[in-house]
Amino acid sequence: MGQDLIRYDVLAQDALRGVIRKVIGEVVKTGLPGDHHFFITFLTSAPGVRISSRLREKYPELMTIVIQHQYWDLQVNDTAFEVGLSFSDIPERLLVPFSAIRGFYDPAVNFELEFDVRGMDAANEQPELVGEETGEPAKPQSIAPARAAKPTKLPGKGKAAAAAGNKSDEPVDSDGNPASKKEAEVVSLDAFRKKP
Repeated sequence: MGQDLIRYDVLAQDALRGVIRKVIGEVVKTGLPGDHHFFITFLTSAPGVRISSRLREKYPELMTIVIQHQYWDLQVNDTAFEVGLSFSDIPERLLVPFSAIRGFYDPAVNFELEFDVRGMDAANEQPELVGEETGEPAKPQSIAPARAAKPTKLPGKGKAAAAAGNKSDEPVDSDGNPASKKEAEVVSLDAFRKKP
C-alpha cells in the first residue's frame, strides 16, 4: 500500500466546503427558500475568524450559529462568509472562513456535512449553540469527521438568526422549539480511504 501523497482526504473536505460556499452564495442572491435554514459550527480560534471579543470570550473554542430569521449583510467570497446576527439583542458582525467550519446542517432536508479539523486546537470539543433570546448555550449533536448526506436545491427567500438556546442535546429553531431532525443517510469519508 502506497502513501497518499495527493491527500485525497483534504481535497474531499475542500470540495465539500465548496458546497457550503455555493449554498450561501445562492442565499445571498435569492434568500432562504421554504423551510431551509442552517446550523453552522465553526472554530472561533481558527485563523481568519473575526468575531467580537465579547463572543470570543464567551465561546473560546467552538460556536454554532443558526442562519434562519434575523440576519443582515450576508456576504460570501471564495474563502469566507460574513453575516450580521443578533446575540442577546446585541448586533454582531461575524467573518467565518470556510476552513474554520466544523459542521453544517440544514434540518429542513436533513442535509449534514461534518469536517475533520484535527489540526486545530478545539477539534475535540463540543460546539455551543448560541441562544438569541437568552444567550445561554445548548449543546447540539456531536460533530464527527467529514460526512455528507444528500444535497438539496437552493433558490428562494428567507432570513436568519442565532438560535434560541435550550437545555437539551437537540438543535432548536429561532423560537426555541426543537428543530426537526430526520434520520440521515451519511457516508464517512473514511470508507473511501485505502486501509493498510
